[in-house]
This record gives sequence, structure tokens and C-alpha cells, in this order.
Amino acid sequence: MTVEDLLFFAKGHIHSDHAKILVAELVNCNPLELLNHLDDYVSEEKVKLLKKEIEALEKNEPLQYVLGKVNFYGNEFYVDKRVLIPRFETEELVENTINYIKKFFTKPVDIIDLGCGSGVIGLTLEQKVSTNSVDLVDISKEALEVTHKNCEKLNSKANLIESDMLSSVEKKYDVIISNPPYIKTNEEIEDIVKNNEPHLALYAGEDGLDCYRKILKEASKNMKDKALIAFEIGCTQANDIKELVTSYLKDVKVEIKKDLSGRDRMCFIFYNLSE
Repeated sequence: MTVEDLLFFAKGHIHSDHAKILVAELVNCNPLELLNHLDDYVSEEKVKLLKKEIEALEKNEPLQYVLGKVNFYGNEFYVDKRVLIPRFETEELVENTINYIKKFFTKPVDIIDLGCGSGVIGLTLEQKVSTNSVDLVDISKEALEVTHKNCEKLNSKANLIESDMLSSVEKKYDVIISNPPYIKTNEEIEDIVKNNEPHLALYAGEDGLDCYRKILKEASKNMKDKALIAFEIGCTQANDIKELVTSYLKDVKVEIKKDLSGRDRMCFIFYNLSE
């Protein structure tokens, strides 16, 4: 079959954009370049792979899992059903954290990424700021297997730690960052998310705040004399998060930041950090 034949076949089963992406992956080109490859012959082995991928999409599996990868902050990361699919909002969390690290720290920093999943947050920070160490923590052994793949892919020197947030961690850090589970147990979410992504990485108790409590309860023992804590949060959780922070941590400044859609999506906690 030719690329043109495959495109025609794929578009008969799935969305046109997804068809272009899958076929472009098969022939190792950008979807925008497919027109230059319409007459190229595709092996039977690749045809079978495409049909398998189409079948997965028809079963409502996310495209990122089907492809086994996602682009995050300019790097390609491996993902599968063992980890959450990174979202654009998390790139905004990373972007703001990079800016704060460069603003407040002059020496290489020690960073811990809690509930790291695929490792995109910690591994991106390792590349973008000067670090002394990066520790990637998750309670899930399966998630850490995915993290390990991405560490190898990016030639990272990060340390992997199996722990329920900070419970098994004694070290002190300049930066504690987390995109933890924050969905309420009974909250309605999209079927494609609910039916595919790991619930351990999604749900956090009746009010969606269980993981923040775990982190903040332990945080003081893991913070250096000057420290930054960065959270991604649910868009309705800002006031509750602020109350939690002030109940567990003293003498800190709390800032809620909005994402590019104007929703409250990030919380930054500053300890002994000033202009």
C-alpha cells in the first residue's frame, strides 16, 4: 500500500488529524510533509501496525498512549497507561518555576518532584536550570519504570525514589514541586481520562486535597533555610490550598497564578525568599 492508500483508509475510521499523525509517524516525517510522500510504498508490517493503532483509537484510547510518547516543553517523553498524560497547564507550572528559580537562587539547586509520573517536571527542570540534584518520587513502582525510561532517554542523572510523597524522604531541598492528584472522588471527568489514565494519579479523596495535605504536613522537614514549593492545583481549589498552606507552614508567602486560560492553576509558596 502507498501512503495515499493508508491515509484514505485511516480517514475512513478515525479523525482526519489523527490519521495524518499516525501515518506520518509510520513514514517518519512531519504530518505537514505527507503530501511529498503520497506515492511512497509502506511495508505490510507497518500497515498492520497502523491498523492496530486505528483499532486502539476507535476504542477511545488516548492518542498519546497509542503513539507511546508526548512532547513536553520541547522534549519527547515516553508515556503509557502506567502514568498520567502531561498537560499544557503543567508546562506553565514548569515555566513559572524556572523563572522563580532563576530569580531567587544563585547557586545550583536541589529539586524534588513529588508524584513524578513520567518524570516530565523534574527532568525538564534538570535541563533548564542549574541543579545540584534532582530526585523523582512516586508511590507507584510502575510509574517509576516509565520515569526510568525517560531518564535514560535524556541521559539524566536524576535519582528515583519510591515513596508516598515525602514520607520516606529525609533530605532537604531548595525546590519542592508537584502536580499531584487533585480530583475529588465523586467528581465527573471525561470518559477518555477516567477509562484510560491511572486513577492513582487522578483522585485525591472527597475534597481532592489529600495529596496536598500529605506534602504540606511533611514539607517543613524537607525545606532548606530558603525554599520554593510549587504546586499545580485544580481551578476551584485556590482558597482551600491557601488555607492548607497557612495551617501547616508559618512565615511563608503564598501566590496563586492563573494559566493562560485565566484559571487558577498554580500555587507558589515562598519561604525566606525575597526580591
